[in-house]
Amino acid sequence: MRKSIMLAVLIGIAAVLTARPMVAHHAFAAEFDKDRPIKLEGKVIKMQWINPHPWIHIEVMGEDGKAAVWMIEASAPNNLLRRGFTRDSLPPGTVITVEGYQALDGAQRANGTALTFADGRHLFIGSVGTGAPVEQ
Repeated sequence: MRKSIMLAVLIGIAAVLTARPMVAHHAFAAEFDKDRPIKLEGKVIKMQWINPHPWIHIEVMGEDGKAAVWMIEASAPNNLLRRGFTRDSLPPGTVITVEGYQALDGAQRANGTALTFADGRHLFIGSVGTGAPVEQ
């Protein structure tokens, strides 16, 4: 009995020490294309302040004159708060310019890196450590 308990403990310790750390965060490359940078100017429709990533919904006028709604993924709420950005920073109607990288599937969805307000204020909204290109 004592040997089986000792064996079970050793197996448990070995499993813990050899297991790859689980990463709860998705990789940038799984959803977005680093070779498809975008720059969008539009009006904020809404901001979803949710975990793990807030989403900024903006209405962008296309070259054809038709409005299109884009969803921009931002860094985690905690990261944005440390950068001085709150859930109230983007009320509906705010005009912004967002830079980022479009979704792999070509959808009107992007991973945001930089947000610029109409008055020129600039904010890094990107995620760090996900494989996303870093702001230059």
